[in-house]
Amino acid sequence: MATHTAPILDRILESRRAWVAELKARERTGGLPYGGSEPTRDFRGALTGPNVALIAECKERSPSGGVLQQAYDPVLLARRYSANGASAISVLTEPDFFGGSLAHLNPIRAAVDLPLLCKDFIIDPVQVRAARSAGADALLLIVGILDNDTLRTLHASATELGMQVVVEVHNETEVRRAVDLDAAMIGINNRDLTKMKTDKTTTARLRPLIPADRAVISESGIGSRADIDELARLNVDAALVGESLLRAADLDAKVRELSGR
Repeated sequence: MATHTAPILDRILESRRAWVAELKARERTGGLPYGGSEPTRDFRGALTGPNVALIAECKERSPSGGVLQQAYDPVLLARRYSANGASAISVLTEPDFFGGSLAHLNPIRAAVDLPLLCKDFIIDPVQVRAARSAGADALLLIVGILDNDTLRTLHASATELGMQVVVEVHNETEVRRAVDLDAAMIGINNRDLTKMKTDKTTTARLRPLIPADRAVISESGIGSRADIDELARLNVDAALVGESLLRAADLDAKVRELSGR
């Protein structure tokens, strides 16, 4: 199945293909450089409960938002998220466009008890193995950048390594592909990665298409308690929030607001 990407996404994927080649070379010559990992924490389990769970995101910058943290300290950020009511933490590990690194995962894991989502542009099983080695409990697979065979291969690779998977969708066709995959967690991204435009009504449009036994996460454009209340009305399990936390005048208070603490 063909996928359609935008220029910025093309550049990100080109960078990731180069990274895949580097990881494969490292794996051949001495193994992945992240030192192994402990048993995984239950990411989906952290999202269950009566309220919309908050997945708080660690990232330095983004193509759409620019620099979000001038003095980026992902470990300190994760501690603040955990202390103020986040249920899980998403960690951007893409370096060139988001300022992330797989090397951030294990130090964050040592600092907090919350499960960690590796958020990256995963296109090859070696990235799955690297994420597990680096300390990820779950990882993100973006349906829009993967054909069906690759999507299934990556999902199976993560599952075999004991990781859970958030399968990200943006339109009706992608929802059908995620449901056909039997994905246990489906993330609805309100941002169209081909246009880098955000429309919060995307979650409302796509939520009814997802079976009730799947965990549903809304991503992008969520910034207020009213947004969280609307997600609760839509029977969404969790909200993945980054930029509105990182831009907040009082980050700790914003985490408490969105987590309901």
